[in-house]
Amino acid sequence: MIALVDYGAGNLASVRKALSAIGADVWTPTIAGELGRAHGIIVPGVGHFDSTKALTAEWRTAIKTMADDGVPLLGICVGLQWLFEGSEEATDTDGFGLFKGRCFHLKTPGALKIPHVGWNSITSPRPTRLMRGVNDGAQVYFTHSYAAPVTDDTAAITEYGVAFSAAVERNNVAGVQFHPEKSGDAGLQILSNWLNLSRRSSGGA
Repeated sequence: MIALVDYGAGNLASVRKALSAIGADVWTPTIAGELGRAHGIIVPGVGHFDSTKALTAEWRTAIKTMADDGVPLLGICVGLQWLFEGSEEATDTDGFGLFKGRCFHLKTPGALKIPHVGWNSITSPRPTRLMRGVNDGAQVYFTHSYAAPVTDDTAAITEYGVAFSAAVERNNVAGVQFHPEKSGDAGLQILSNWLNLSRRSSGGA
C-alpha cells in the first residue's frame, strides 16, 4: 500500500489517478500512526513552501522512522523542496533536511517568465533507479517559482535560465520538482520505477 500524505497542499486526485493507472494500491492516512503499514510514502505539494508547516512533528517523526527503515519516500513539487533544509520562499519554515541545501527563487535572466510553467526537458547526470528507462531530453511538466540546487544527490537536471534539480535520489528517498502525474509517458515511467522500489521493500515481485 502507498500512503499519499494529505496536508492540505497537494493535488491528490491527479496523483492518485496516475498511481492507479500503473497498478498501485493507494490510501490517504488520517493520522501519522497509520504510516506504519505503508510500503511507500508520497508527499505531494503545490503552492507555498509555508504550507509544509502542516506536516507537524508527529508526521515528521513517523515519516522519518519509515524512511530510516528503508521504506521508499517520494516528494513531488513542494514535496521535493520540503526534503531539503529549507527555502527562500519561507525562511522561518524548516524543511525535512534529508537533502543538504536550500531551495532558491528562479531569478532568470532575459524574457523568461516566473513562475516556470509548462513542459521542459530533463537530463540525468548519473544512473539512478528513479530515472531508469527515461531518455535524456524527455519532456516533463513543471509549475513552480522556487527550485532545489544541483547537488551530488541530483538525479535529473533542468535549465530555466539557471540549472536546478528536477529530481533527486539517495538510497530510498527521492523527489521530483515536476508533476509526474501530468507528464505523460515519461512521468508514468518515473512513477513506475518508484513503485517498483516500494514493491521490493514490501517483499513483492
